[in-house]
Amino acid sequence: MENINYQLFMMINVTPDSPLWLIELAKFLVEQAINIIPIVLLIAWLWVPRRELVIKTLIALAFGVVLAKALGMFFPHVRPFIQGVGYQLLGHSNTPSFPSNHGMGAFIFALSFLFWNRSGIGICFMAWALGIAWSRVYLGVHWPMDMVGAFMVALVSCFLTQWVWSLWGKSFLANSEKIYHRVFILPIKKSWVKY
Repeated sequence: MENINYQLFMMINVTPDSPLWLIELAKFLVEQAINIIPIVLLIAWLWVPRRELVIKTLIALAFGVVLAKALGMFFPHVRPFIQGVGYQLLGHSNTPSFPSNHGMGAFIFALSFLFWNRSGIGICFMAWALGIAWSRVYLGVHWPMDMVGAFMVALVSCFLTQWVWSLWGKSFLANSEKIYHRVFILPIKKSWVKY
């Protein structure tokens, strides 16, 4: 498995001959693309509204953070640049690489739209998540298997979220909306946000 991981990394990782536009695209995906998550969730809560989707996504992200932290503790894996493998064009601290937290967050976000929104935009978000995963390997801070692990954590997190939602989802949604209606009473009355 390590040999496959290494070979895939060497196929994906940036080289001195890589075109500048591809490097800039990868840097944009690494540095800016992840910011779409809070923006879309905020829009989905305040204006669309798709509040069940937002809450499920946040629960899945919470599960993902816990699972990723546990995997990182029990199965620590050093990053490629620590092993002196390939080229690194992105500064990063020496933390365990498996699974990728950025990849996990992006995959959970995309899977949330695929599983719970059932719209074509979920496919677009999955392409976006794959772009983030590719960019982190391309710029030398993650192994390909870190991204496979991130995807698996995202799947398990969504499964756990659906299970929790089947038990307590309706009451959790109702209570969350009550709090929202109280806190945002003025913007709701002025029709700045949806009820």
